[in-house]
Amino acid sequence: MKFQRKKLSDATLLQLYEALLFPRLIEEKMLVLLRQNKISKWFSGIGQEAISVGITQALEKDEYILPMHRNLGVFTGRNIPFAKLFAQWQGTASGFTKGRDRSFHFGSNEHHIVGMISHLGPQNGVADGIALASLLNKEKKITVVFNGDGGTSEGDFHEAINVAAVWNLPVIFVIENNGYGLSTPSNEQFKCKQFIDKAIGYGIEGVQVDGNNVLEVYTTVKSIAEKMRVKPQPVLLECLTFRMRGHEEASGTKYVPKKLMDEWAKKDPLANYESFLVDENLLDQKQVDAIRKKLKKEIEAGLAEALQETLPTPDTELELNDVYAPFNQTVTPPRSTAEGPGVRLSEKRFIDAISDALRQSMERHNNLVLMGQDIADYGGVFKITEGFVEKFGKDRVRNTPLCESAILGAGLGLSIKGMKAMVEMQFADFVSEGITQIVNNLAKAHWRWGQPADVVVRMPTGAGTAAGPFHSQSNEAWFFHTPGLKIVYPSNPFDAKGLLCAALEDPNPYLYFEHKALYRSIKDQIPDDYYTIEIGKAKLVSEGNDLSIITYGMGVHWAHEILQQLPNVSADVLDLRTLLPWDKEAVVETVKKTHRVLVLHEDTLAGGIGAEIAAWIGEHVFQYLDAPVMREASLDTPVPFAATLEQNFLPKGRLKARIESLLKF
Repeated sequence: MKFQRKKLSDATLLQLYEALLFPRLIEEKMLVLLRQNKISKWFSGIGQEAISVGITQALEKDEYILPMHRNLGVFTGRNIPFAKLFAQWQGTASGFTKGRDRSFHFGSNEHHIVGMISHLGPQNGVADGIALASLLNKEKKITVVFNGDGGTSEGDFHEAINVAAVWNLPVIFVIENNGYGLSTPSNEQFKCKQFIDKAIGYGIEGVQVDGNNVLEVYTTVKSIAEKMRVKPQPVLLECLTFRMRGHEEASGTKYVPKKLMDEWAKKDPLANYESFLVDENLLDQKQVDAIRKKLKKEIEAGLAEALQETLPTPDTELELNDVYAPFNQTVTPPRSTAEGPGVRLSEKRFIDAISDALRQSMERHNNLVLMGQDIADYGGVFKITEGFVEKFGKDRVRNTPLCESAILGAGLGLSIKGMKAMVEMQFADFVSEGITQIVNNLAKAHWRWGQPADVVVRMPTGAGTAAGPFHSQSNEAWFFHTPGLKIVYPSNPFDAKGLLCAALEDPNPYLYFEHKALYRSIKDQIPDDYYTIEIGKAKLVSEGNDLSIITYGMGVHWAHEILQQLPNVSADVLDLRTLLPWDKEAVVETVKKTHRVLVLHEDTLAGGIGAEIAAWIGEHVFQYLDAPVMREASLDTPVPFAATLEQNFLPKGRLKARIESLLKF
């Protein structure tokens, strides 16, 4: 191994040595504690430290790094106190996640680090968002995201690089090519001989370095970073290295040929660099011993502090409160006009109300970025953002590649930098491409490490347009079960505008469902001014005494239509509007009043939101019921294409009979 110091000072060389030694000493201590059964698990990076250390030391302190399990040198390089790191690994209260997550699954904006989740790949999209925020704010900062060679097979990896390439984002995508994905060797993971060849396909630069040579990593990254700050564009950096221990310690390394282990042992990044410094007369054994003694003392002190802690005392209220970022909504009514009292109203279709909300929110929040397929010059497939580019520019109204997961991840990245994001799914059905980002990143970020996910995902949804099984699904129940998300589903233009404005104010992640069949079929007089509606508050849209129909979205219109066919029936129609959290108080009130309840929704019956509401009513207000809670919903099949089949699928045709059945009970 050849070390080229180039113009690096003696101080820099010694600093790199200490930065390389510290994580190695920590790891050696962890392996001792593991054998003593004092820690439960450890992902070792021994033999790979030069990558984490070289990269971290080459960056500016306020440039974000998104590391993985074996990148301890990133955390020590950013001077995170060892006691706090150890508390995190042990799951005690003073760790970054309050005992809710383990190892390096945390972030710290103070240290400009965003840790991974267990799903490999999603951190790349987040890196895109952080880099985009830096670009938009003209900060001249870069972002670095780590990947293992196995993780490069994930779709998230490819999507994020493609987005970064198209948008010229200042991201270094690091690949630690260490020969194995757990026990699977590289030749069973991918066909290419070197990852830099893949850079060609993305139209970006690929750079390969000896990942065990800390000077080569340091000087290469420093050079890339300097160029990237001036001319933003992504780079794929392949670091050749080897994992000297198991995927995690319990895995062992029996699957690795001994000859291969022996060869890479000779390339140990610490031992070789230490020998180089001795040859350069910058180190002697006395100095080595002194540095080791100092660092070991720091480690032991951190351990002593952290080991005094016990596991967190469960606090149910705290656990529930931390699911969402704190936000006390202040409802904004439409302001009065200068001409006199009252509010100026205009007739607007459902689709116009949504466009109004986006436009006025863009004016109100200059840190809000809109992202979606075809939403820029084309105005989106439904023309909701038509004219937005002329008003707000392409920086804030961004066409995206067909990379739903990467774009959703970018929304979280923008949030980490204090910005807001709206991501439009061209159709709600397509959100399945980004499920991991929504349910594991956006939904859990605040509960895990206190990071708000200020992202609204717009979801054009629903059937009735003969669009078939992949453009017509009602998939709100996919997300209803996920703590940390908020879900709204308006039924009319007034609510559509007010709820969307409210969602964009809130720093928590939203799924905002908008029924496509309502876009141009209904209109109403609504305020021209900006206004918001209370999140979590249902609306009683009609009143009666015979039964309660609890519904949302298109269900509100079906209920009205069918009730007109039943002139002798009077019913409460409760429009939930917000599905998560839903208005339990309003439900209790209507149940107490009518004593008969029908829950109606367009989504399929089994496992729908109606099932939860019906169960909750049976558990909490059973004493007020004169009949069992009934449900009406779509058939438990995919959405068919032919109009006759689609109408049979939807619940509207069965609604009248269900109401009559409930009243006869």
